[in-house]
Amino acid sequence: MKTIIEPFKIKSVEPINFNTREQRVKILEEACYNPFLIHSDDVLIDLLTDSGTSAMSSNQWAGIMKGDESYAGSPSFFRFKDAVQDITGMPDVIPAHQGRAAEKILFSILGGKGKYFISNTLFDTTRANIEFSGAEGIDLLCEEGKHPSIPAPFKGNLDIVALKKVIAEKGAENIPLCIITITNNSGGGQPVSMQNIREVKKVCAANNIPMFIDACRFAENAYFIKIREYGYSDKTPKEIAQEMFSYADGCTMSAKKDAFANIGGFLAMREPMLALKCRNLLVITEGFPTYGGLAGRDLEAIAIGLVEVLDENYLHYRIRSIEYLTNKLIAAGVPVMQPAGGHAVYLDAKEFLQHIPVDQYPGQALTGALYIEGGVRGVEIGSLMFGKYDEHKNLIPAQMELVRLAIPRRVYTQSHIDYVAEVIIEVFNNRSKIAGLEITEEAEMLRHFTAKLQPVKLTKPAFAIL
Repeated sequence: MKTIIEPFKIKSVEPINFNTREQRVKILEEACYNPFLIHSDDVLIDLLTDSGTSAMSSNQWAGIMKGDESYAGSPSFFRFKDAVQDITGMPDVIPAHQGRAAEKILFSILGGKGKYFISNTLFDTTRANIEFSGAEGIDLLCEEGKHPSIPAPFKGNLDIVALKKVIAEKGAENIPLCIITITNNSGGGQPVSMQNIREVKKVCAANNIPMFIDACRFAENAYFIKIREYGYSDKTPKEIAQEMFSYADGCTMSAKKDAFANIGGFLAMREPMLALKCRNLLVITEGFPTYGGLAGRDLEAIAIGLVEVLDENYLHYRIRSIEYLTNKLIAAGVPVMQPAGGHAVYLDAKEFLQHIPVDQYPGQALTGALYIEGGVRGVEIGSLMFGKYDEHKNLIPAQMELVRLAIPRRVYTQSHIDYVAEVIIEVFNNRSKIAGLEITEEAEMLRHFTAKLQPVKLTKPAFAIL
């Protein structure tokens, strides 16, 4: 196959600050082995998240200059609203300053003790907002999605049999919402098929349960459907996206992902009474309904980004770039989520570091090793992020122990990605000398953001090879 070329030209650049391995050892120790606590200036290749880290286009920057900052009725809002409605077909569009703010509003209204929210896999902030309301989130990932090394085309799907069982057990009246995350971020950036979306909608409709889409990476999911699902190869990504949303009663979105924006998000829905309640809460917490905590310039950037992200040349480059890195790692024997996801490469930390038990957080240990070896910052998606404690304070581990290396959109070139592959392979070849970690300080919720850790007390120092 021909070399993947970026479907854009570079107009502005940002310098990378280089440091030494010895400096990074000290930096990581001072950050208490938590990559969230490392200053970004000390990171060479930042793959912590693809949220808000995209490079905006010249059209988006031009649009920012057109942003109207009127408190109410800004034309920037109406351009934003039209862009969202064109893709989702949903009449009520409610802006928020980011995705978790939209989730906070929605779950504050629909949640509460005794309520259950069902999903293929909830991401960290979504689950936290559900639990903060007093409700419980239930993940029903399909069986294929639970096995990182075994490829399948749609490993992000929701298990339909399990869905019916949970509805029967919990009672439809206690389930205010079913949420399909596209692509399935916590499940390895894996896509959800159109067939699965239709089947979930059918079950939900039969039980009078609304179905929402967590649409952060809707365009990437649409492109996977185009290239993997029968009957969609001749459809455009926009046509596929419009069909996906046609089955949903509403959606939340962090526009910091598939809209290329540095900030922003929204709620969209079809039920006018729910929309009215959400707007009322928006005014209290975010702002007036035509800005929702955002500047007019940000609304402009989102509106333009929602058009740009559905360009097929961009999506081809995006998906192939992730696949390129994934395939390089597979060829070197590195255990990764297969097939490649849409926005990130996921290392299987449990398989990568077989000598580290899950209660010593192998994913977090691996993020530290990658940082020391090459200044690459990733994030653990495993038992530090999703683990719970039983009544005896013993760890209930997550389903998988992954390290996500999220690739910011339109930011890094192929040489950067080749460097990342070299770093990962070097760490893998010396993996036996990496030590586990233990928590010394943690918050009650979303502990991975601020937790402090230290190497497990062993006879040899942590990261001895590094």
